[in-house]
Amino acid sequence: MNNTAVLVLEDGTVFPGERFGAAGQTLGEAVFCTAMTGYQETLTDPSYRRQIVVAAAPQIGNTGWNNEDSESYRPDQTRDRIWVAGYAIRDLARKASNWRADGGLEDELSSQGIVGIKGVDTRTVVRKLRNVGSMKAGIFSGGDLPAASEAVAIVREQPPMAGADLVGEVTTPQSYVVEPEGEARFSIAALDLGIKTMTPRLFAQRGVRVHVVPASTSYAQIKQLGVSGLFASNGPGDPATAVGVVETLREALGDGLPFFGICLGNQLLGRAFGLSTYKMKFGHRGINIPVIEHATGRAIITAQNHGFALEGEAGQRFDTPFGEALVTHTCANDGTVEGVALANGRAFSMQYHPEAAAGPHDAADHFDQFVGLLGAR
Repeated sequence: MNNTAVLVLEDGTVFPGERFGAAGQTLGEAVFCTAMTGYQETLTDPSYRRQIVVAAAPQIGNTGWNNEDSESYRPDQTRDRIWVAGYAIRDLARKASNWRADGGLEDELSSQGIVGIKGVDTRTVVRKLRNVGSMKAGIFSGGDLPAASEAVAIVREQPPMAGADLVGEVTTPQSYVVEPEGEARFSIAALDLGIKTMTPRLFAQRGVRVHVVPASTSYAQIKQLGVSGLFASNGPGDPATAVGVVETLREALGDGLPFFGICLGNQLLGRAFGLSTYKMKFGHRGINIPVIEHATGRAIITAQNHGFALEGEAGQRFDTPFGEALVTHTCANDGTVEGVALANGRAFSMQYHPEAAAGPHDAADHFDQFVGLLGAR
């Protein structure tokens, strides 16, 4: 087989490399991830739906692939799914070396039909995306590579990420329950907008029964579950398209149900409050992003994966139909809104990923914060 591959950007830039994983063609938005570890969690994160991930770390694959660290559990799947549209790396480790490995990264990409490219000058790609912004891209490999002009045309014709409604593509098709460890203290409904496997596990560790429900679930259906709180997960796409979920959150807030949101859940809580969202230049994707918690002044090192954000600024207070709200957290690097909440504490959300899969555990106490809110109610 012809092992030649190319990464093509919509501005006409072509990066040559070698076939990595499945051969063929894939399209998506090119984004970069600065994480030095946790590539398996990255590849299986549903928030990366329709994105070609460029790894900033120079070598990938040295810990292989295992059956424990994937973040894409669905009850209708026989295996954990890789959600990225494509993967671009510099060097592939020649051998996996980890006692937990069940196989190799490239074998897993091939078996799931994920088209990738290796041998790319990823440092140059990352600098371009950082300076110009995330852009449409494609990876082409295998036997009949298109001419450069044809490949660029194919890349440009794909729809943009702005306006993309992707939640329906990643949400669970059916409800399921994650039982608590030990006695059940509370039960919550978790709107699956692209939920990661670790999130229900962390609730379960705290004695919370989690009813994971499809994103289309109405508030009336949630109330029938008799839950003590509502959670909205991370997920892909443009938050402006999730109109139905925002309406569900508004009904829950109006009913006084305690709420906790992560990532896309944060953006949708903000939109329920009346804030607007926007597409970032290149987003935040990594596991070392500093966030300032304004109530305490502490700095939290966080895991993040988002290309959209809420409008707002540090210390901002504003009125909502549910009472006064405020911006609780901002990014220390660029001032991006990283958290909002009702002033009465009944609803709060974070743009970053406190479930830390992969990443630091600085923000794990937000799960305790929500459990405390359930207890207070």
